[in-house]
Amino acid sequence: MERLRLLIRGVVQGVGFRPFVHRLATELGLNGWVRNTAQGVVVEVEGPRPALERFLERLPAERPPHSSLQSVEPSWLDPAGYTRFEIRPSDAGGALRAVVMPDIATCGDCLRELWDPRDRRYLYPFLNCTHCGPRYSILLGLPYDRPQTTMAGFVMCDACRHEYEDPANRRFHAQPNACPRCGPHLELWSPEGTVLGTSRPPGEETDPGAHARATRALIRRTAEALRSGAIVAVKGLGGFHLMVRAGSDEAVARLRTRKRREAKPLALMFPRLEMVRQVCHLSAAEERVLTGPEAPILLLDRRRHPDPEAPGISEQVAPGNPTLGVMLPYTPLHHLLLAELGEPVVATSGNLSEEPICTDEREALQRLAGIADLFLVHNRPIARHVDDSVVRVVEGREMLLRRARGFAPLPLPLGGGGKGAGPAEVVVLAAGAHLKNTVGLAVGGQAFLSQHIGDLETAAAEDAWLRVARDLPALYEARPSVVMTDLHPDYGSTRLARRLFFESVGSQVTGQGMPRARAVQHHVAHVLAVMVENEVRPPALGVAWDGTGLGWDGSIWGGEFFRVEPGRVHRVGTFRPFRIPGGDAAAREPRRAALGLLHELSREDPALEPVARGWAARRFAAAEWPILWRMLAGGIRSPWCSSVGRLFDAVASLAGLRDRNRFEAQAAMELEFRVNTGAEWNPYPLPLREPAKTGGPWVLDWGPTIRSVLADVEQGTPPAGVATRFHQALVTGIVNIARVAGCESVLLGGGCFQNRHLLSWAVRELRRAGFRPYWPQRVPPNDGGIALGQLAAYPLGLDEPAPL
Repeated sequence: MERLRLLIRGVVQGVGFRPFVHRLATELGLNGWVRNTAQGVVVEVEGPRPALERFLERLPAERPPHSSLQSVEPSWLDPAGYTRFEIRPSDAGGALRAVVMPDIATCGDCLRELWDPRDRRYLYPFLNCTHCGPRYSILLGLPYDRPQTTMAGFVMCDACRHEYEDPANRRFHAQPNACPRCGPHLELWSPEGTVLGTSRPPGEETDPGAHARATRALIRRTAEALRSGAIVAVKGLGGFHLMVRAGSDEAVARLRTRKRREAKPLALMFPRLEMVRQVCHLSAAEERVLTGPEAPILLLDRRRHPDPEAPGISEQVAPGNPTLGVMLPYTPLHHLLLAELGEPVVATSGNLSEEPICTDEREALQRLAGIADLFLVHNRPIARHVDDSVVRVVEGREMLLRRARGFAPLPLPLGGGGKGAGPAEVVVLAAGAHLKNTVGLAVGGQAFLSQHIGDLETAAAEDAWLRVARDLPALYEARPSVVMTDLHPDYGSTRLARRLFFESVGSQVTGQGMPRARAVQHHVAHVLAVMVENEVRPPALGVAWDGTGLGWDGSIWGGEFFRVEPGRVHRVGTFRPFRIPGGDAAAREPRRAALGLLHELSREDPALEPVARGWAARRFAAAEWPILWRMLAGGIRSPWCSSVGRLFDAVASLAGLRDRNRFEAQAAMELEFRVNTGAEWNPYPLPLREPAKTGGPWVLDWGPTIRSVLADVEQGTPPAGVATRFHQALVTGIVNIARVAGCESVLLGGGCFQNRHLLSWAVRELRRAGFRPYWPQRVPPNDGGIALGQLAAYPLGLDEPAPL
């Protein structure tokens, strides 16, 4: 028995939606309830997994004819013991929070109009209705009315006004409503900003056919440029894409060079679903994600033997990667362009690597100068940048890896209010992490997470953080009384929070004085994010595995186990620490992490020192490794760490896969790709050592693991064997800690759990051992979920004074 909660947004009130849900649930023998809320409709159904899957599949397919689903957010929870299905009274709470919707992919009704030569919006790149189109990316303020959007400058023509005011029309109060006569239009620009063509012919009274012909000419010209190998910057919903033909090695390589993105995988946009099936494996759950209203980038396994009719995909798109990041067109403009081109394109964010996505066409001419050969732009302003979301399906469930378009800023229930105050009285802002940053806001008992901001490594990224940190509270007319940061004082997010809220200029920005400054340890935030999202009550064991985070003892953590209790978090387990020479440089050079492990083993067993030195001499320059060895010996710029992320890097290097990363976690990904899922269970030894002192953590000792890795490599074991046994060892370590921690609920969080083999095996083995595993679904397991954990810490009393 399982419980499935659905938060459904769209046209779902006043159209017989609740009676429909009641009939469907009763027919399938499910118990639970349905009710209207200020956010839409909430459904809870409980029963066997197959029946819940059928409910989830049939609900959108059989919905009432006048309803529309803008988003359906599923969460899988423990059963609550319902005995019947009922329609519950409506919940009118949180009205102000309900109106901010994410941007939604073009609906079927609008697509039919787009391709209908008899329709006045034929080939119009900006058609939309109440069922679809821009929302969050055009919103300037609340309430959500046209004057409060970037459509305010477009005055509706009589025909559009009639639709907008007709309750029987699906464009009734569709704020972005427009047509070729009164709405935004396209232009094609040269790199210098010269207008090469427009979709709006001269004269405001031109018939719709002239608009369609002009649009078709621009689209054809753009498609022809792509066919010839050009890089085209296309202004979309929440920013620019850089597009090239996915089948052209030369074009993709040129894009990589110009964008300074050496090897990191690039996202693809396919014209239609059938073409995706020719290239990738696609399960029913994955198809549901790919074609859903959120239309994210979905990570899919490539076919080893693609369909003979499949389009070519350059190996430059995702070098050495067995998966592809795939999406379908989600705006009318994308549909027009991809249909004309008839083949997939690379559709990567319009920026230089590590910078926020461009949103303004004049800004794009400057920031994308030297990258794009053409610019396909429009004159509908973008209020805020919104990247494409990224999703992977694991264990039959969606898991967000990047939360942005289609999902942000939808709220998550936070539960509980501030210390000694009700949930409405305490407004908390979370600054998030340094990497993969998002900002969070807790108000009215709900957590609102911003769109993905990214790594705070550049001035442009920091400016984006400041805009979002100002924008999110202003959107909900809320002034933060508490600001949560990471425990690390030098994180970009911590520094920016200090600058915005706690310095003299900051007090003017926030208005009435300074808020309180609080902090949450990085890995505790990872665990709390999983706990709150899955509605798990303490006590629970939290497993937080990632690259780095500052620990309470001042060292670098990243392989942590916490027992979460009411008002208390206790570190019950960790990995044996080792030094990494150069600190952060080890994240770029896995060989440094490997050297740190070998040095530590040599200290333990001097007989291993010749082996370690010999390995180092083969992997480093002759003048380089002795310096690193001395740094390790003297503890010079070689901090202690317990990071599982660095362990992954080290094993990848020892196995001969990669010594230098060309993008974050590349070595760890390559180790994941080598796993043999059909191999027998034969983990490397990873013994669990008792605490060194009373109240201290249990320690997983990687020493025997690394000795076994070295022995296997020496004997010629291929990387697949090393990778498989290493993953198995880590999973066994989780189960062993769970046994001594004494908690039935186990929370799996942190960037390492983006690794699907690690996550799937951990879930399987924990269940076999009698535990209940939980993992992220609607919030990323990586640092994109840190803001939620920071928000959760305050009402739970698990925060501490901030290092500001």
